[in-house]
Amino acid sequence: MPREFTRAERVSDAIQQEVSVLICDSIRDPRVGMVSVTDVEVSRDLAYAKVHVTFVGEKSEEEIEEAIRALNGAAGYLRKLLASSIKMRKTPQLTFLFDESGRRGQQLSALIDYAVSSEKHRGNIANDDSVDSKGN
Repeated sequence: MPREFTRAERVSDAIQQEVSVLICDSIRDPRVGMVSVTDVEVSRDLAYAKVHVTFVGEKSEEEIEEAIRALNGAAGYLRKLLASSIKMRKTPQLTFLFDESGRRGQQLSALIDYAVSSEKHRGNIANDDSVDSKGN
């Protein structure tokens, strides 16, 4: 039986798509820069929405905090634009949060690459050619 999507999930997806377009088209604050909306969590009563964002390019912690403050400062304006583009009885109040998952994934990938290369230099990892299909 296919899984049914709840109204909150459908609203979340619609808000994610629309907010990403609105930020790109309507926010001209240089502190924000290029933003990717990674997820939107909508409360069950559809009154509040947490918008998780990540930034394209390298930014320091201070720049990230400043960009999040700028987005939260523009949240009312974005909510008004969102209300005109998505027809709902009540438009959720937007709160912007930084999504660490992309940055954390890059750090973990770098650690794994470092561990693999240091093991190869020690000679503890056999070449891929010497391992047959059964793992012997």
